[in-house]
Parts: sequence; structure tokens; C-alpha cells
Amino acid sequence: MGYSVGQVAGFAGVTVRTLHHYDEIGLLVPSERTAVGHRRYTDVDLDRLQQILFYRELGFPLEEIAVLLDDPAADPVSHLRQQHQLLTTRIDRLKEMAAAVERAMEARKMGINLTPEEKFEVFGDFDPDVYAEEAGRRWGNTEEYREARRRAATYTKADWKALRREMDEIHRAIADRMAAGDAPEAPAVTDLAEQHRLFISRTSYGCDHEMHTRLGEMYVQDERFTATYEAIRPGLAQYMRDAIAANAQNAARSASAD
Repeated sequence: MGYSVGQVAGFAGVTVRTLHHYDEIGLLVPSERTAVGHRRYTDVDLDRLQQILFYRELGFPLEEIAVLLDDPAADPVSHLRQQHQLLTTRIDRLKEMAAAVERAMEARKMGINLTPEEKFEVFGDFDPDVYAEEAGRRWGNTEEYREARRRAATYTKADWKALRREMDEIHRAIADRMAAGDAPEAPAVTDLAEQHRLFISRTSYGCDHEMHTRLGEMYVQDERFTATYEAIRPGLAQYMRDAIAANAQNAARSASAD
């Protein structure tokens, strides 16, 4: 006598109501009925249901599924071939979407995990993402860049505030030495330049004197970095560059003397 509507619902993972609806619209009419009119489904009906569910999974509307299945020119093998092609296309698209999501997740994981409001609270008008994008273009393939991004991902808003305060203190101290008329190569200034280098090494990436010197050059070559230092004190970008270079020269002389 075939299978009851409840059995078929269990096999297919659909509701009895769904099977009733398919029957009512003529999409899946049971081949048999009991003496009292209960629906009974044959193996042929189950094959058709499988086809319906395949197309439904692919997003086809019921009306279009009916047209596809009732096409006299189509045989079961043709349906399977078409479904295989559609599924393959869907899989390729889902893989692309998954890859895009993974890239977004990685970017978020490797970035500064603050809301726009929190970023403004911590950094003010300084937008760290702009500098991160520039750094990515310049040094994205370096271990230093990757290490900086990994560390950045672990910092909380409180961490960023503390780091910002510490860096601001170093910048203000260097600006004060500049205002006092100290030369960039003065010991008090080069000591502060060394503090700046060690701060970067401790909080972002291993910053040796060569890397630190390159950063100093960038402070005067990139107008965005220059503007950041000029806002603290006019001329500070070049003063920072010169103090960093003097500190690196001191370190080189000390190393050669050893």
C-alpha cells in the first residue's frame, strides 16, 4: 500500500502540512489512496519528492518546479544532470562567499577592534585605520607588519587609552626639549628617541635602529605623519627624524666600540 504521509514526512524531513500543500497544488499527488481516502506514496512519488526538494533547495519557486518536472522532454537523468550543474555553481558561489567572509574575519581579527565612537574617544581626529592601510601597502609582506596587526587585535579600549597616553607623554617630552632649544643629538633628546623606539618594540613590533630610522624619515616624507607631529609643535616632525637618526648613530658607534 505504499507509504503514509507521516512516513514520507519523516523520510524527507518536511512537514505533513507541506506534503498536503504539494498535493493540493498538484505538485506531488500521491499515486494511491486507502479505502477511506488516506494518501499513500509510492517509490515513484518519493523520487519526484526528492527532485522537488532539490530544486527548492536551489531556490526555485514551486510553479517553476512543476514546469520542470512535468516537461515531457526531460527524463530523470536530465534532471539529475541539471541539478548537478546547479549545485556545482552554488558550491562555487558559496566557496567565494565563505572566502570573502574569512577575509573579513581576518581583517577584523587583525585590526583595531573598536567602534567608530571608541576610536574617536581614544584617538581623536587621528584615524588609525588610515595609517594601517598605508602601512599595509608599504610593509604588508613583512613580519613586523603582521606582528603589529596581531598585537593590535589583542588590545582593548582601555589598553589603547593607556598606550596613547604613554606615547603622548614621549612626544610632549621631545617637544619640550625642542622648545628648550636642545639639539636633536643632545643626550636628553636621544634618550627620549630611544624611549620612543622601545615603546614601539614593546607595543607593536620589534623595531631596531634601522627600522626606527626609516620611520623617522617617513615622519617628514608623508604629509599625514608630518601633520600629526606638526600639530604637537611646529617643526617636531623633522626634529623627531633628526633625534631618531642621532640615536641610531650613537647605537652604531657603541656597537663598533664593543
